[in-house]
Amino acid sequence: MSQPVEIQSAEHFSTVLKESRLVVADFYADWCGPCKQIAPYYAQLSQTISKPKLITFVKVNTEKEGAKDVAAEFAVTALPTFILFRNGAVVEKVKGANPMGLKSIIEKLASDVDSSGEGGSGSGSGSGSGSGSGGIAWRGADLPRGYSDISDAIDVRGLELLNADSEYSVRTLFNKSKPSALNKSPSTSEEKDWVQSDTDEQLLLFMPFTSSVKLHTLQITSLPPTADGDGDDDDEETPMRPKTLKLFTNRPHNLGFDEAEDIDATQEIEIEESDWNANGTANLPLRFVRFQNITSLVVFVVDGDGDSETVRLDRVRLIGESGDKREMGKLEKIGDEPGE
Repeated sequence: MSQPVEIQSAEHFSTVLKESRLVVADFYADWCGPCKQIAPYYAQLSQTISKPKLITFVKVNTEKEGAKDVAAEFAVTALPTFILFRNGAVVEKVKGANPMGLKSIIEKLASDVDSSGEGGSGSGSGSGSGSGSGGIAWRGADLPRGYSDISDAIDVRGLELLNADSEYSVRTLFNKSKPSALNKSPSTSEEKDWVQSDTDEQLLLFMPFTSSVKLHTLQITSLPPTADGDGDDDDEETPMRPKTLKLFTNRPHNLGFDEAEDIDATQEIEIEESDWNANGTANLPLRFVRFQNITSLVVFVVDGDGDSETVRLDRVRLIGESGDKREMGKLEKIGDEPGE
């Protein structure tokens, strides 16, 4: 039994998520009155319920430099906010200083964990969603101010990628780990953690969502092997990065290539060479007003940026808002009377 762990950085938090089956996070600020009121009760819960490598309580100071990224990652806009994670995935969120409600949810989840016999280090494969192990997802570019990574809102069961080489899996695109192509030492794994087109440079990626979302930015990472040989290109032509994208929203299923060529897109994007950063990621702002209440997204890779016959994608991240609309601006306190 122990006191809550004070989170120092996003990397620290990611490690805790990987090492414990159930993590309870208290997002707070020193100026927040309700946060101070519930802090002793939260510490008491930690002392009575926490179990090494099984149930861990943490505190995240939303104004501390190292922990700000954690609050941004999980779109915390009200204080206090309590988020419960199981196997690295968010399962419950409680806003406000509600001791009984918080205790009830924690005890139920703790009971579920105990009864299921879950234990150990929490380093297993988890939910099998195809998005990698629990923790904060790697991104090749910074988050736009006020928005979060909502890639977890994708219903991975409905993902579809047309014209992909059969060696690759579409779920790889949403893996939370850093692309192997960015590692300094060569990967020893035979499993490829990217996707590549098959008969030509075109790809059609269909992404359904578990709830309606608002999309602000599309981040695409593409890391074709370079001339000095950081990839396995052998005698085949080196794949290209995507050049032209057409985006379609709220389609019940994937499009065909002829249809995608002919109909008007919600937005068409030309990716310039200067758009790719040092991580091989293009940060592509969307016309936000056109991407409200989105239930699915189709990304059509029309062509690549060279003369090769194939295109490579390593990661895709969707940035925006999921769930209920949240007010932007300064974090608000919950629990104080108006005017206090």
